[in-house]
Amino acid sequence: MNMGRVVILGICLMLLAAGGVLAQNSPNDTIRLGAIADRGQIFPMILLPEFALNSTMINAAERERRNRLRNDVYQVYPYALAAAAMFKEINDNLDRIPERRERKRYLKTMDKQLDHLFKDPLKQLSIDQGHVLIKLIDRQTGRNCYSIIKELKGGLSAVVWQSVGVFFNNNLNHDYDPTGDDKEVEEIVHDMEASTAYRYQVYQQQTLLRNVKRP
Repeated sequence: MNMGRVVILGICLMLLAAGGVLAQNSPNDTIRLGAIADRGQIFPMILLPEFALNSTMINAAERERRNRLRNDVYQVYPYALAAAAMFKEINDNLDRIPERRERKRYLKTMDKQLDHLFKDPLKQLSIDQGHVLIKLIDRQTGRNCYSIIKELKGGLSAVVWQSVGVFFNNNLNHDYDPTGDDKEVEEIVHDMEASTAYRYQVYQQQTLLRNVKRP
């Protein structure tokens, strides 16, 4: 055994005798730290407070629920984008139409176009997908569906549609809450917008809008 190994072995025996911990002092550092020696080198040793490790595993039912929600968001997001774009276009055009009769005629024409374009696809959505769509329309426009219907079709129509929504357990007057009730939906949208899937969603939205005939 060479002299270097003898010295290292001696240091190790001293550490074991002292409980394996050395006190390290430095003229430039007034904090006393524990230390351990390894192969002739001394390393500071800091003890961290204990913490509880909680499992993040979810059961099969919860995983299936989340997968369904993610699928619902992917299915209806193009319609939410299209609705937001059309709502902005309609409002911009209404601002340029001073006469009430012409505004009413314009809204009637656009209503027929949108009904022709979206009625059949939206009828194929499930109730859960309808819930998600209402949330996303609010997210994209900053307005809940009740207020949009009231503005574009009148108060009576909004009340009627709200009644239909309640019948199907769907509140059109719901305000989107990205940090509360709608936090999961918001997280899914953020993940989607950061992926290539978002570009495909935008492409689908643009395809839908190209099929709308403007008056």
